[in-house]
Amino acid sequence: MDEWTERQKDVLDAVLDLLVTGGDAVTTAAIARKANCSKETLYKWFGDRDGLLAATVRWQASRVRAGNFDAQHLDASQLRESLEAFAVNWLSVISSRTSIALNRVGISHAGSGKSGLGRMVLANGRFAIGERLKPLLEAGRANGLLAFDDTETAFRTFFGLVGRDVQIRLLLGDRLETTEAEIARDAARATQQFFALYGAPQTQKPLQGRI
Repeated sequence: MDEWTERQKDVLDAVLDLLVTGGDAVTTAAIARKANCSKETLYKWFGDRDGLLAATVRWQASRVRAGNFDAQHLDASQLRESLEAFAVNWLSVISSRTSIALNRVGISHAGSGKSGLGRMVLANGRFAIGERLKPLLEAGRANGLLAFDDTETAFRTFFGLVGRDVQIRLLLGDRLETTEAEIARDAARATQQFFALYGAPQTQKPLQGRI
């Protein structure tokens, strides 16, 4: 993962703010004004505009984490809590105005072929998140809490249960209810559904509430 200074993080946050208000029209000059730094400093730190956008992608993606866990002594409660925490984290990030704006820019670049930003969003989003969460799933299997043959398939199942159609609807302008309480409920429900599919008998609990 990239190691940025607090000042550089402030610059990347400024880029995200500008993407929300201006989309792909954001310029290096506008970023310099917003971040209160010179264009020369931006070039020194991040290279050209594409390099700055690429760093912004990595910075936003770094907010999604699988958390800390003891792979050798993982129990059902810890596994469930870790999966729920990941789901809450991911749903909170993808439903933020900054992620929506950044993903829209990435999609537009992928469609036009004018840069590799779309591939970078994919690599630092979906694929990087998978590599962060798969060790937790494999630790669950190693401790007899989960049963699956293919880690990638298990991850894609969990990813789908958590995300459902939320991201695509947000990208297309739907105003979904994404309060903390709603996100927590969705994360708990997705985790329970995942255990119903892949959990060992001792990890499965009746679903609570509506589906």
